[in-house]
Amino acid sequence: LQMLEQQVVGGEQAQNKDLKEKHKRRKKYADERRLQLVAALQEANEDSSERALLNVYDSIQEELRAKSKMLEKLQAAETEIKDLQLEFGLEKMDYLSTIRRQERDLMLCQQLLDQVQSLVRRDCNYSNLEKIRRESVWDEESGCWKIPEPVIQKTQLP
Repeated sequence: LQMLEQQVVGGEQAQNKDLKEKHKRRKKYADERRLQLVAALQEANEDSSERALLNVYDSIQEELRAKSKMLEKLQAAETEIKDLQLEFGLEKMDYLSTIRRQERDLMLCQQLLDQVQSLVRRDCNYSNLEKIRRESVWDEESGCWKIPEPVIQKTQLP
C-alpha cells in the first residue's frame, strides 16, 4: 500500500531522477529570470548613473569586464579633461604675455609721442594730439587708421 501511495502521490515519474533534475534546472532558470526582470524594473525607475550598479551579470568575469570598460572610459574622460585644462592654461598664459607686451609697446609709443610733440612746430596741425585723435577714423576695409595729413598753417599779419 505504501509503495502504491508513493507512486501515485508523485505520479508515475516520481522516482525519475532525470525528470527531477530537469525540474530543478527550470526552477533555477525561472528564479534567475525573475531576478533579472526585477533588476530591469528597478533600472527603469532609477537614473542612468544608478543603472550601471543594478546590471545583472551571468558571471563574475563578465561583471569584471563591464566594470573595467566603465573604469577605462572614466579614466579616458579624466585624461581628456586634464589635457583640455592644460591647453587652456597655456593659451591663457600666452594671451596674458601678449597683453603685457602690447601694453609695454603702447607705453613706449605714448612716451615717444610725448617727447616728439614738443618738437613739432606750433603752426602744424600735429601739435595738438587730441585734435588728431578726434579727426582720425578707423577704416574697416584696410584695417588701419586714416590720419589727417599734416598741414602747416601760416598766419599772415595784416
